[in-house]
Amino acid sequence: MNNAHTESMNQLMKQFARLPGIGSRTAQRLAYHVLNQSGEEALLLADAIRDVKTKIHHCRRCFNLSEQELCEICRDQRRDHSTICVVEQPRDLIRLEETGLCDWVYHILLGHLAPLEGITPENLTIEALLKRVQTEDVREIIMATNPDMDGDGTALYVSSLLSEANVKVTRLARGLPSGGSIEYANKSVLSDAINGRTEMSM
Repeated sequence: MNNAHTESMNQLMKQFARLPGIGSRTAQRLAYHVLNQSGEEALLLADAIRDVKTKIHHCRRCFNLSEQELCEICRDQRRDHSTICVVEQPRDLIRLEETGLCDWVYHILLGHLAPLEGITPENLTIEALLKRVQTEDVREIIMATNPDMDGDGTALYVSSLLSEANVKVTRLARGLPSGGSIEYANKSVLSDAINGRTEMSM
């Protein structure tokens, strides 16, 4: 702790420094920015942080982030509910939606298989996906996991579980760079990957 600062400032800087990509100097600047804000502005920030932690939960159907039982996408009847795009995280959904090409619904796995890290199928929402395929009128599953070893392994595992189901399983095309991440892919690359998706074979 820096004795030149008050305990409250030290705590605020400590919390900012715990954020990804924030070093001690940036944490200090952010803390002083908050200090110099009006009380109303600073409390708006505090309220926004509290609301994110108290109001947002996972959609009951697809596990997207939502403030209601079902997310906005699942509630949208204009969407093609017979096509489910499977992604690892909600932020991947956001990147795909930014292409303007997606009229389907989603299923978020909340991660990928990584046995060495202790992440097994039971830690993901794979069972819920299989239940959707069994109970909903699903014709296509689009595997949009990241094009790296873990994402590919997850896509293959899920497609093997769906091999007996009467559903087409496709994978985003390799416009996505191997080892890359959907979260950081640009719009044109994602558009090519969506339009060029191919059926997976086991």
